[in-house]
Order: sequence, then structure tokens, then C-alpha cells
Amino acid sequence: MKKNETACIGFFEKYLTLWVILCMAAGILIGRFLPLIPEFLSKFEYGNVSIPIAILIWLMIYPMMMKVDFQSVRNVGKSPKGLYLTWIINWLIKPFTMFGIAAFFFYIVFKAFIPADLAQSYLAGAVLLGAAPCTAMVFVWSHLTKGNPAYTVVQVATNDLIILVAFTPIVALLLGISGITIPWVTLILSVVLFVVIPLSAGIFTRVSIIKNKGKEYFMNTFCPRFNNVTIVGLLLTLIIIFSFQGEVILNYPLHILLIAIPLTLQTLFIFFLAYLTAKKMLLPHNVAAPAGMIGASNFFELSVAVAIALFGPTSPVALATIVGVLVEVPVMLFLVNIANKTRHWFKTPALQ
Repeated sequence: MKKNETACIGFFEKYLTLWVILCMAAGILIGRFLPLIPEFLSKFEYGNVSIPIAILIWLMIYPMMMKVDFQSVRNVGKSPKGLYLTWIINWLIKPFTMFGIAAFFFYIVFKAFIPADLAQSYLAGAVLLGAAPCTAMVFVWSHLTKGNPAYTVVQVATNDLIILVAFTPIVALLLGISGITIPWVTLILSVVLFVVIPLSAGIFTRVSIIKNKGKEYFMNTFCPRFNNVTIVGLLLTLIIIFSFQGEVILNYPLHILLIAIPLTLQTLFIFFLAYLTAKKMLLPHNVAAPAGMIGASNFFELSVAVAIALFGPTSPVALATIVGVLVEVPVMLFLVNIANKTRHWFKTPALQ
């Protein structure tokens, strides 16, 4: 890699926290003073999935998908402990701890600030987030923590399959409501956009480059060129997300803060539970970090879509799921930093 490319990547990574704060602020200001921009971008949406954001996420995860090869995918079945951990955390623990933590804060800690009917709505939004583990952004977090690409793909793919049978009964159980259906357009579109297309493109690129230039050139020269693409795409995604919700943030700052507190605590709890359990299970860091990330982050496209379908786009339930979107990126970047700084905790050799 050229020296100026390395310097550019190092510059972005070294001051990433500052860039994140600036991009969040820029997004809010754009939403407030240049509303025509988010209004225009919001027209490009299908099945509650923003196409501009989908394109940016695609750019972010494409570099990781290039590192996936089918031999590695087949090898995942030989070391299934990371999958077991992911499934248990995401489906037997996470939805229920989200319910407990959110209920404790909305009904008890914030009782003086949030009326009972609003507390019930915010709790419903939190449950929708907790019952939908991440599909797209987890590839970004895995990439930033040098996670095993093939293992992450299998973790995400199996979670998407479990969503089909587990999401509806878990939400119905925790919220005590019926008539919940999975928005199939959102789910299928998300899987196609965030898994199938980038994975296919990545594999095609990998095979083509290795065939023409060799594996050493592909790994040491070609792939590193895309490192800054992930970070720039992440920052642009932040600007768009916060521009979409700029008016909401400015109109309901206190309630957004109150909703963000239990969501943040739940994210931290689930990450450390999965991450430290992975350490005790002697999993390698490049499996443990994605396992923690996929449990901590949420499939917010699905959560927002269900909230809108069940309760309406202006409902407090939808607002709670939107706060989940706003909280996720900054908190997950904080956890990425922790995972990278604690790599030495894991002595097991990286899974190839």
C-alpha cells in the first residue's frame, strides 16, 4: 500500500471518535436547516429500507466479503462453539434482558419523567429491537475488529433463519399482543442487499483478482486499498441517519436521552456477556468479537418496519426503535475499540 494511503487510513482511524461526533452533528444540522436533502433521500426507500443507506452499508461490508472463501465457510462447521454462543445469546437471553432493563428504567427509574402509557410504548419499541439481532452492520463491526469473515457470514445467515421462526413468538410473549407478522419485504430485501449481493460481489472479485494477480497481491495490495472505504462509508451513513431524524432529536431531546440510556446499557451488557463467555470458552478473538457484536447490535430495519406496521409511523413505539438506530453506531464503535484493545486476552490462535 502506498504511504499516502496508509496515512489517510491512519488519520481517519486515529480520530474516529471526533469524526463520529462531527458527522452526527452535521446530520442533525442538515435535518434542521436543509430539510430538502433528507426529504429527497427518503423518497428512495422500499420495504422500509433506505436505498442510500443500503448502498453505503454495501460499500462498507464489501471489503470484508472479499475475504470470504468457500473453504473457510465449510470449516465453520468444524468449530461450532461460536455459533452456539451466538444463538444462545441472541435468542434465549437478549430479548428478555432487553425487556427487563427497559421496563426497570421506563417504569421505575424514569417514572417521574415518562407517563405510564408512554412507558409501555417505549418498552414495546425496545422489545422489537431486542428480538431482532443485526444483519448488516455487524459485518462492519467484524471488519473493524479483524473478525473471521466466513464465520461472521454463517453467524448472520443462521440468525436470519432463526428470525423466521423466533421473532414473532418472542415479541408476542413479551408484549402480550397478537397479530404480529414479519414484514417479509423488509426481511428478504435486507438479506439480499446486505448478505447475498455483497457476498456474491466479494467472491467474484476475490476469484478474479487471485486468478489474474495471485493471492499475495490480492491480500497484501488489493484488499488494503478498501480499508478507508469502510470508514468513509460509516461516517456518511451517520450523516444520513441523523439528518433523517434531526427534527425528532431537536423536538424530543429529553425522551430520546431517556430511551437511549437503557438501550445503551443493554448493548453493553450483551456485548460483554457474549465476549467474556467466548473468552472462557477459549474461542479465538476473530470469532469472539463478532459474536459479541452480533448480539449487541440490532436489525433496526426490521424493528422500525414492525413498529410502523403495528403502531403507526408517528407512534412512540416507532420513536423508541428510531432511538435504537441513533444509539447503535456510536456505542458499537466504542465496543469495537474495546474489542481491539483487549485482543491480548484471547490466547487461542485465530480461526482461519
